[in-house]
Amino acid sequence: MSENPGIPRRRLLGIGGALGLTAATGLSTAAAFSRRPAVTGAELRSALPLPPAYRALLPLPWVLKPVSTAGGVDRYQVTQRETKVEILPGVRTPMWTYGGTFPGPTIEARRGRPITITHCNELPVPTVVHLHGGRNTPSSDGYPTDLVLPTGWPDTVGGTSATHRMPDMPGMNGMDSTTDPSMTGMRDPRAVVTRLTRDYTFPTEQRSTMLWYHDHRMDFTAPAIWRGLAGLHFVRDDEEGTLGLPAGPRELPLMIADRAFDDSGNLQYPALDPTLRDRPGVRESFLAGVLGDVILVNGAPWPLHEVDAARYRLRILNASNARHYELEAVTEDGRRLDLVQIGADQGLLAAPVLHRTLPIAPAERYDLIVDFAQVPVGGLVRLRNRLGSGRTRDVMAFRVVRKAADDSRIPPVLARDVPSLRRSDAVRVREFAFRAGHMNGRHGWLIGGRPFDPARTDVTVRLGDIEVWRLIADVHHPVHLHLVGFQVLSRGGGQPLAHDAGLKDTISLRPGESVEIITRFDGYRGRYLFHCHNAEHEDMGMMANLEIG
Repeated sequence: MSENPGIPRRRLLGIGGALGLTAATGLSTAAAFSRRPAVTGAELRSALPLPPAYRALLPLPWVLKPVSTAGGVDRYQVTQRETKVEILPGVRTPMWTYGGTFPGPTIEARRGRPITITHCNELPVPTVVHLHGGRNTPSSDGYPTDLVLPTGWPDTVGGTSATHRMPDMPGMNGMDSTTDPSMTGMRDPRAVVTRLTRDYTFPTEQRSTMLWYHDHRMDFTAPAIWRGLAGLHFVRDDEEGTLGLPAGPRELPLMIADRAFDDSGNLQYPALDPTLRDRPGVRESFLAGVLGDVILVNGAPWPLHEVDAARYRLRILNASNARHYELEAVTEDGRRLDLVQIGADQGLLAAPVLHRTLPIAPAERYDLIVDFAQVPVGGLVRLRNRLGSGRTRDVMAFRVVRKAADDSRIPPVLARDVPSLRRSDAVRVREFAFRAGHMNGRHGWLIGGRPFDPARTDVTVRLGDIEVWRLIADVHHPVHLHLVGFQVLSRGGGQPLAHDAGLKDTISLRPGESVEIITRFDGYRGRYLFHCHNAEHEDMGMMANLEIG
């Protein structure tokens, strides 16, 4: 990591130059990925017959009701617990859940109205809840060592700190930060640990958008999300409601995720410790990321949704650990429907952007309008993934079942509060390389050549400062900044791509690519994070601390 006010662009290293990981075949992962750059990760194959596509109806996540609205604060309660969920027809799959379902319950919040969510941990391991995209104080941001311990879990040393155990990777010999003398400073003296419950308070002082919440526990984020700890969180405001966009049953939240199942219907995941208690990490062949062969939307495999011949608003989240998608909506005669983008991670765009295909990386969200009015009644529209193969090319389908009146519209001006930051406004430029490399003689995923240490401050910025960050990748890395949204200035030295429009909090770096983003660090002072949202990369060191002072 470096701070370089006014320096010229550094030479971008090729994909093969900086990687230390070696695949089992003897090829570097750089060479392996460069042969198929659309994929970062290895795919698990389910061991039981999979259902045909477009038979299950699309489920809609249930909306959680507040337990209290007194004092101008909406208060909610969520219990994290293990249960069995029917995902594949006739099969009950054990999952870790928010409130007993996957996805967890949806939170509907109003801009400017604070909410408090009390999470109760009845799972067998500690948890942390992060509201992804939320503008929240550090105490409620879901820092990875701010654990909520379950009943019976042993106290951490002193009761006020948490320990970061290095993931097992080739050459580690089972050592962790408590046994390896070369790993110093890995205890986090700033961690705030509670037992059984924790209140997360969100001021909701941000633009109308769709956020999501998920587990963020140190070293175990990837398997916890895979087991089901994810849900949607909407922020609404009055301005959005006046635009005439499709609403009610014509606004569909779509959480896309991939999974794989064993022959008993249990979720497969290549964890070194299936209990997720002590030993982080995945088997060597999955170090680049874990992919499943079943595509779920709102927890259903390849579902079908019946629609009117009218406009629909699709609120899409890629909640996969590592899988990238390139979405297209295709009719039975091969015609692609327009995907009209009206919003990004952090809310509405200034004006609509038209796509025929749309790439979406893990943790990215897109707000789209699709018009089914030109599809005949009875017609089928498939939402497909151009980056998939076999069954993973299919995502879901829409069946047009009736003609209907439609008074919705897509206004030419969507929002007037999208910030306009100029390069000349920035007080400094920083550069961060996201690459595989060595962690004290071992292999991992690094930012600026260093693995994550919760006790180390990597970047310090002043509250209110505007900065340009130059992000450089070896392979695919979806990079997420906590607290702030940003705008994309450039890709590879050229203009941003069409889907880079608007205010984002996650940016998809493609293999060998450099991207420049600009943001104002406002909101709150304190400790936050930035990291790769390939969840396996995140668990294996690809995070850094950001101190806003």
